[in-house]
Amino acid sequence: MTTPPLILASTSPFRRQLLARLGLPFEAANPAVDEALLPGEKPEAGALRLSEAKARAVVSLHPDALIIGSDQVACLDGQVFGKPGTHENAVRQLQTMRGRRVNFFTGLCLLDASSGRAHRRGVPTLVTFRDLTDTEIESYLRQEQPYNCAGSAKSEGLGIALIARIDGEDPNALIGLPLIALCDLLRLENVPVIPSLP
Repeated sequence: MTTPPLILASTSPFRRQLLARLGLPFEAANPAVDEALLPGEKPEAGALRLSEAKARAVVSLHPDALIIGSDQVACLDGQVFGKPGTHENAVRQLQTMRGRRVNFFTGLCLLDASSGRAHRRGVPTLVTFRDLTDTEIESYLRQEQPYNCAGSAKSEGLGIALIARIDGEDPNALIGLPLIALCDLLRLENVPVIPSLP
């Protein structure tokens, strides 16, 4: 039985780098999905919905593929911290999160485009931020410019210095693609994540 093509519905270079670690051939496609949460939508439910929406957005281009969608939201006391977009927004986000524990919740979907069957998984990562000074926040943002990262903290770079503690089941989830959960979902679709040697 041949394995269907694997598509990553994301333009994120970080998600591409993570998926490449599995050694499976894949292509990336731009899902071009509005990432805003719906009115009254819980952050975790929104991340799961958006992960599937991203996967479904590229089905017409890859009708015989297995498609991976992923979305992440950072939330604290019911407040959602998305991609800041600007320096000023990033300053406000980090000032609010300093000294606090924030849930970076990653929604993951593996969609079989030919059948429409979707497997979804939510992976929380609890991040405790250091009690940062305004000067540290400003210096960090000027150096890293993480304006396209949920919560303004790029943990795979200098952003790790903002963090006092990380609690979660998969360190990759914080970067945006929970590989442990993805391996589970690929196995459900009979994809040999560790192929047999010839």
